[in-house]
Amino acid sequence: MIYSLKKYHLLSLSILLLSFFSMLGQKKIKGDSSFIQILQLKNSALQHVEKKQFSNALVDLNKAYRISVFTNLDSIKYEVKFNIAQLHYQVHNFVKANTEIDIALSILTEKKQPLAYASGLKLKGLLATQFNNFNEADNYFSKADSIYKSVNNLQKHSQILLDLGVLDLQRKKYDKAITSLDEALAFFNTPSNKDIDNSYYIAKALLIKAEILIKQDNSNIKKAEKNYTQALNILQNNTIPTLDTKKYLIASLIDQVKGNSKNALENYKKHIESKESTYIKYFDAISNGADEESNLGDLKETIEHQQTKLEKDQKSMSFIIYTTGLGVTLIVILSLLTLSLYKINNLKAKANNLLIQKNSELQAAKEKAEKASVAKAQFLSTVSHELRTPLYAVTGLTHLLLDENPEPKQKEHLDSLKFSGEYLLSLINNLLDLNKLEAKKTEVEYLTFNLEKQIRDVIDALKNSAQDKNNKVTLDFDNELPDKIVGDPIKLSQILMNLIGNSLKFTQNGFVTIRVKKNNEDDKNINIKFEIEDNGIGISKKKRSTIFESFSQGSLQVNRKYGGTGLGLSIVKNILKLMNSDIHLESTLGQGSKFWFNITFKKHIDRNVKPISQSTNEAIDFSVFKNKKILVVEDNKINQMITRKILEKHHVNCQIIDNGVDAIKLIEKNSFEVVLMDIHMPGISGIETTQLVRKFDKKTPILALTAVTADENKEEFYNAGFNDIIPKPFTTELFFEKIYKAISKSETTI
Repeated sequence: MIYSLKKYHLLSLSILLLSFFSMLGQKKIKGDSSFIQILQLKNSALQHVEKKQFSNALVDLNKAYRISVFTNLDSIKYEVKFNIAQLHYQVHNFVKANTEIDIALSILTEKKQPLAYASGLKLKGLLATQFNNFNEADNYFSKADSIYKSVNNLQKHSQILLDLGVLDLQRKKYDKAITSLDEALAFFNTPSNKDIDNSYYIAKALLIKAEILIKQDNSNIKKAEKNYTQALNILQNNTIPTLDTKKYLIASLIDQVKGNSKNALENYKKHIESKESTYIKYFDAISNGADEESNLGDLKETIEHQQTKLEKDQKSMSFIIYTTGLGVTLIVILSLLTLSLYKINNLKAKANNLLIQKNSELQAAKEKAEKASVAKAQFLSTVSHELRTPLYAVTGLTHLLLDENPEPKQKEHLDSLKFSGEYLLSLINNLLDLNKLEAKKTEVEYLTFNLEKQIRDVIDALKNSAQDKNNKVTLDFDNELPDKIVGDPIKLSQILMNLIGNSLKFTQNGFVTIRVKKNNEDDKNINIKFEIEDNGIGISKKKRSTIFESFSQGSLQVNRKYGGTGLGLSIVKNILKLMNSDIHLESTLGQGSKFWFNITFKKHIDRNVKPISQSTNEAIDFSVFKNKKILVVEDNKINQMITRKILEKHHVNCQIIDNGVDAIKLIEKNSFEVVLMDIHMPGISGIETTQLVRKFDKKTPILALTAVTADENKEEFYNAGFNDIIPKPFTTELFFEKIYKAISKSETTI
């Protein structure tokens, strides 16, 4: 009996060892398979990048990274994460790229993979340059270069010199930048490097050098043109799309210096279009769910799969133990039970470890999703600023041309251009409004106002839209409603403007009726029902459930015929949600639509509380501007020209300066009635400039003339010492009204 037990234990041990080595073999095969899968996904991502299909590339790289996590090979994880960071940098998503490269650098150390680590440092330097953290960028480039020098990699060292040239251009260290670029060009053009395709680096260095020569001194224009021509020859013989944006910018700068304003504007337009195309591709990547937020579902599905598999294994093992026990001896049963318990414990341990790992990954994915949301908000803010700057040129030049008595045919075209500029500005504002509502950065205000007048003001504002479509607009206002109520009139106007405007757009030769009725009231509050009804094209049942989503419209045909972005109803829904209400819809296709909602307002109690003013405009005496000295601090040449011409039309003595340092010196030695200060400038910003001016000059009015979203930065501007803010692009009426107020207040104080 003892011999039989020993023999059985040896047999059990043999089975365990065989199972163990079999598991090792399976793990090795699985590891090889995962490695091949990662390579396939990386190759697929590269092909997508070459086709500019960034969303598909991000999906493939994210899948590759999830697989690499299970291999526990740091070099593979680093390489995939580095590729993800590079891709985000390529589409100008710098915040996301910075997050990803930090994760990548935390995986490897410099000793294990020096060249890979140096590539990560180089990318950190490029990102720091984009964020204007010049000392930080210099430090990263220096560390990366020391690694390349230690392994005698002159190709990478020369690329660092090119990056330092870009950095010194940003810092306005022009001589130092040219030295770095010349040294890099000397290496790239060395005959011994003829087998290496350095076309991209040579063309980039020549374009940057041309830009430096122009900014250094206008007399360098011939040298700049020579460098630009050489770069152009390379770009014509080689397809390098990533340099198109820079190419058009240099061409615009050269035309500006040579006085070719028309060509300068055309090339600058191409520069903006090329730049915007990158943003659009990144918007597509966000819309297709290519970011890390899409990983949450995959991770949950993996955990559920593992749990199901574990339950099946446990049931299967129990069944084996039960059936085997019927035909074997008690000793065999005990041995198999021991073995089964051992395996179950191992399976449970592995399952617990897997659950812990997946929970950690879920938490990390949640944090990444939250960061992605922040990145989206920052991205929208950046895009709005980039769009507002050229839009200022469009609206400003249109205004100037309309004031020069154009021919009737030209005026028709200019009016269309003015409408397009105003429409684009409305789109930008709608995007920012929706972003603020979704980020919960908007609060309800409580002001006393006249409800009927507020609604009639909205109807008056849409009078032209009604006339264009030959529509009749009527207001049915309940006489039992009080004259004054307490609530948020601005948000109410925004809701009504969107709903009434929507009805007018989709109705032709018909009517739009606005009904305002009292629902109920108590001692403190009154609940009011608002209805907007039309007899327009109506909305199909299929589209009613999605019509309030962002960027949603009735159909592609509706979008093409009537235009619009589909943001208005989404904004309405979000504002009403903020006001503890909801939007309702009744519609019949071909017969019309009715939107309605209820809002509870507070009753007005007369305690010497003044109602809000319905208009802040005051008559402007333009003779006040004659011979007034106004300083414009602006670095953009086109913006300088437009602002100067608008001011000089009213006989203003206008002086232009393009940086904050020179502006401080000029204000210290001269007196100005008003200073118009741009915010984003090379060197020190407009905020820093104003803070320094306020140390010796407390009286001169300084107005922020900026494309920055003013609502989100008002407190910062006023704390810095600004008297008021003029957002770009502006209407000339608002522009002169702000300046008139500043001059009048200053003269009154004196």
